Amino acid sequence: MSRVFFPDLSKAFRGERPTLSSLRKAGAEAATAEAEGEGESESGGGRRWNKLISPISLEDEIKRVKLKYDASITTPGAFNGGGYQDARLQLSILASLFAVISEYSGDVRWKSDARTARDLTAKTALACAAGSTPVYKEAQLRKADLQDLVSGAGLSASKTADEENDWSMIVDRGPMMEYAESLLDLIGDQSRDAATTKENADSVRRLAELIAVLGEVLVQEGMDDADDEDYAKFSHAMTQAATSVVAAIERQDFEAVRGSVGAITQSCSDCHEEYR
Repeated sequence: MSRVFFPDLSKAFRGERPTLSSLRKAGAEAATAEAEGEGESESGGGRRWNKLISPISLEDEIKRVKLKYDASITTPGAFNGGGYQDARLQLSILASLFAVISEYSGDVRWKSDARTARDLTAKTALACAAGSTPVYKEAQLRKADLQDLVSGAGLSASKTADEENDWSMIVDRGPMMEYAESLLDLIGDQSRDAATTKENADSVRRLAELIAVLGEVLVQEGMDDADDEDYAKFSHAMTQAATSVVAAIERQDFEAVRGSVGAITQSCSDCHEEYR
């Protein structure tokens, strides 16, 4: 028995215990290595998504957004009185994240159901342009679908989903801009200085990864102005600044994080001046 069990659990570990941050980094590095080894035959976005966001960040964000979506589906009256707007935003975010997962190289949760989940959430997001009893009932169905998905039961919906992402049918730019503002507010609050950034390092990294993905989503074929060179330049600048945040956290240079967060904000401001 002494060969199997340890009198003290701490003696079972050699070296430092893994942290959530180190697990995220290891997962991202493994996913990137696998993506790079899969060859050039893979379709456009897969390897790119792997370089921008870790599987655990995708999973955490989908769970977080699902909880917010659940809160917007309470009663028909509340939904029709304005809850449908919140539902549309959350469903749009989920549709874009499932689209990313559908192209993600390597292991990531919900990949087998991602295309169906993408289409279902995108369809109901479009319906949530206004509140009504039929739309509320459809939104309730999506709430049940998402619960089944997150709980591990999978999607029971029988639907043939397109293998390729048609971004013109997945999400509108409006909800993505609203999502970007919320992410910027959060990452700004959590990186006010080096000490605050260090305390919130895992959350800041997740937010930066999501912003990097968002910048890439905005220039996918089918998105508004995606073929405009200046617009693409602003979006790529946002993505690059966000990846710089992740790099600074990995090397534990928390002072540098603030500057990169400022670069994200500046890229957004420059874009708004040009396109609003």
